[in-house]
Amino acid sequence: MTEIHSVLAERTSPRSFDPAHTLLDAVALGLLEAARWAPSAMNRQPWRFALARRGTRLHAALLAALHEGNRRWAGDASALVVALAERSRDGRPIGSADYELGLAVAQLGVQAHTAGLAVHQMGGFDHAAVRDLLAAPEGVEPVVVVAVGRQAPADRLPPDLRTRELAPRGRRPLAESLLVWDDTVWPAVPEAAAPAPAA
Repeated sequence: MTEIHSVLAERTSPRSFDPAHTLLDAVALGLLEAARWAPSAMNRQPWRFALARRGTRLHAALLAALHEGNRRWAGDASALVVALAERSRDGRPIGSADYELGLAVAQLGVQAHTAGLAVHQMGGFDHAAVRDLLAAPEGVEPVVVVAVGRQAPADRLPPDLRTRELAPRGRRPLAESLLVWDDTVWPAVPEAAAPAPAA
């Protein structure tokens, strides 16, 4: 079966982070720089970020804005990064803003992996509270909060989260996502096109 790059195959979204790890300035800037170079239609770059490292007032405030299920574990991450989409500019909508923000966050995640770190993206938070906390400009909306840090053993987690942490990674078959292959609708994906399972 077709292999994918190890950086992608090894990616996980852990909940167990090392509470002793510190995100250094150079590493944090590298994450944001990777996001900055994401593809962007007309180079509009409709993304904004806010980074708060553990121990800061902003980190505590962002942690408090997370939904309870995320607060249980996210406080151990070295930093919380808020990713915001600029959905309008000068009164005109930017229809691809969320898509482009997703590309930027994906590049941030790849950069984190190459630095020996892990990320876990969270949509479960009080969006209005975070918008107000960051005094986001008009048209700029928080979309996801990303926990960044060094992964720790799963045994640090409560039993229910530990079970989820240790569960095998999985994705539905590629054929269920592919609408058309060449001239065929709802095809069976050729064997060579199916990615190898991640380790």
